Amino acid sequence: MSAHCMLTGAQPGFGNTISHSHRRTSRRFDPNIQSKRYWLPSEGRHVRLKLSTKGIKTVDTIGIEAAVARIRARGVKV
Repeated sequence: MSAHCMLTGAQPGFGNTISHSHRRTSRRFDPNIQSKRYWLPSEGRHVRLKLSTKGIKTVDTIGIEAAVARIRARGVKV
């Protein structure tokens, strides 16, 4: 479960690498997952979240409290 975003739910996509001779081999498109630590004032503690870069921008926009509420609404433990 390491390649999943806790906020947006982004997960790996699968496809093929096509060589010059047009041979197809399986490959995996992983989202850009970063581990980020935020201060959660309502609980008086830090939380470490695994977020995609889009998820980090979303936290910057809506705030950490609303982001944690969305994560918990998805059923993910924080």
